[in-house]
Amino acid sequence: MLTLPAEITYACAAKCLPALVAAVQKETGAVVRVDATPLQRFDSSALSVLLALRRVCVRAGKRFIAENLAPHLQELAALYGVSALLLDPAP
Repeated sequence: MLTLPAEITYACAAKCLPALVAAVQKETGAVVRVDATPLQRFDSSALSVLLALRRVCVRAGKRFIAENLAPHLQELAALYGVSALLLDPAP
C-alpha cells in the first residue's frame, strides 16, 4: 500500500507526483491502494495527484482505491464529481 505525504498543495504537488507515480508503477498487485491517513495539509491539487495516480493504474490494467481520505478531501472529491473514481464503493 502506498502512503501519501503529509502535504499535497499547489506549491508541492508537482514535486511529489513523480515519486508517487514511480511507487504506483512498482506495485505488483491487481489493486493499488493509497493510504491518505498522513495527508493533513491539502487543497484541490491533492485530487489532481490522486487522479493522476489513478490514470497510471488504469493504463497498467490495475484498480485504484484511495483510502482514509480526510472528510474535507472527500467533500472536495464530491464537489468535483470524482468520488467514484477514487473511493472503493464496497462497504
